[in-house]
Amino acid sequence: MLKPRTVFSKGISAAGNWAVRYSDFGEPSFCTVIEGSCRLDVDGHDGVTLEAGDFVLLPATPGFTMSSFEPAPPKFIDPKVTPAPTEEIRHGRQDGPPDVRQLGGYFVFDSPDAALMVALLPGMLHVRGAERLATLVRLVGEETADRRPGRDLILTRLVEILIIEALRSTPSKDAPRGLLRGLADERLAEAMRQIHGDPARPWTVAELAKKAALSRSAFFDHFTRAVGLPPMEYILAWRMALAKDLLRRQDVALANVAERVGYGSASAFSTAFSRYVGLPPSRYAREQSHAPA
Repeated sequence: MLKPRTVFSKGISAAGNWAVRYSDFGEPSFCTVIEGSCRLDVDGHDGVTLEAGDFVLLPATPGFTMSSFEPAPPKFIDPKVTPAPTEEIRHGRQDGPPDVRQLGGYFVFDSPDAALMVALLPGMLHVRGAERLATLVRLVGEETADRRPGRDLILTRLVEILIIEALRSTPSKDAPRGLLRGLADERLAEAMRQIHGDPARPWTVAELAKKAALSRSAFFDHFTRAVGLPPMEYILAWRMALAKDLLRRQDVALANVAERVGYGSASAFSTAFSRYVGLPPSRYAREQSHAPA
């Protein structure tokens, strides 16, 4: 549903005393440390030390500072206006061996409903000793550099795998409320798998509570605290996101869309969709068909 695309990757190295300050980007970014170590301070999060083998994913990159461990005046970079570099980026002292080497990059989510998913993810995923993730980042870097046939398709698939691997490698029980915390809870995870697997089913809180082996009130409170949305609001948001995805395809009849997201008639679906999105589904589909790529 996130539809990652426009993948860019680059090598980054640094030596001596150095610091770079990136302004708010808003799109996903990632990096893995190949050798050495440095400091990362992401706005809204505790600072961390990045070491060789570490991986970081920022689903909606806020402002952040990356630096050596000794203080240095930061170099300011606005990723929205700075041209993408064609060669490795070097910070700090320009000569001699680097103190730290990284592979980093960014991409964009092509789905207008990306905010729904991103809101359910931690603001920063930091994984230590992430060999599989480091391998994926290296493959992304190689594919970015080689302009071979099928490059964009392969990059899209690699980033999809990168996201999934990052999410399942993250210690989810300590994650902030959202999708990962919900899926880390054995009882809630079963209910969420049921919702995702059959979104058209006329779910009730009582039925989902039974799947989770909890009382209705305990399930409602537990789900809301862990995921950040009450169960029926989560189901509605998920159904509407699926509906938007189907409507953008232009080859699915309205009645079929309604059936696939749990509505007994096209009119009932149209009423619910209009209330939630602010547009009738037919108009939404037309506007999406004329939207710039």
